[in-house]
Amino acid sequence: MWPATGFGLGLSPLASGTVGSLLGVPLAWWLLGRSRRWQLGLVAILLVAAMPLCQLASDTLGGKDDGRIVADEIVALPLTVLGQAAARQPLAMAGAFVAYRVLDATKPPPVAQVEAVAGGVGIVLDDAVAALYAWALVAGGLALWRRRRGA
Repeated sequence: MWPATGFGLGLSPLASGTVGSLLGVPLAWWLLGRSRRWQLGLVAILLVAAMPLCQLASDTLGGKDDGRIVADEIVALPLTVLGQAAARQPLAMAGAFVAYRVLDATKPPPVAQVEAVAGGVGIVLDDAVAALYAWALVAGGLALWRRRRGA
């Protein structure tokens, strides 16, 4: 339970998903210093490893995607900046965090539909899809920023 709750951050009485996601920021920052192959490989491994962890936590907490389970948010957040070295800038990382949290909380299609997949797979997969949406926003924002700087 301890890793599934983000070492206790998921136990926050307010915005547990957001508080728990904070652990994903240093992970994302660290990953950006690695090759794209390393980034992709490690994120894939973490996402797959989180599935049984989240399943076990879900079974322990009543069989659903309980708000206290934040391992899925932690390992999905780095997807928002995958391969985008410019996201190591604090403002870009903050923007990636906010975009991810908004998309994870609002669950635009197909995020909500993916969440319906049973067990740990669904618990992790909806966060991964929200992170991919956020990745597109971050990539677009960084492209606009580079274009404006070059103009």
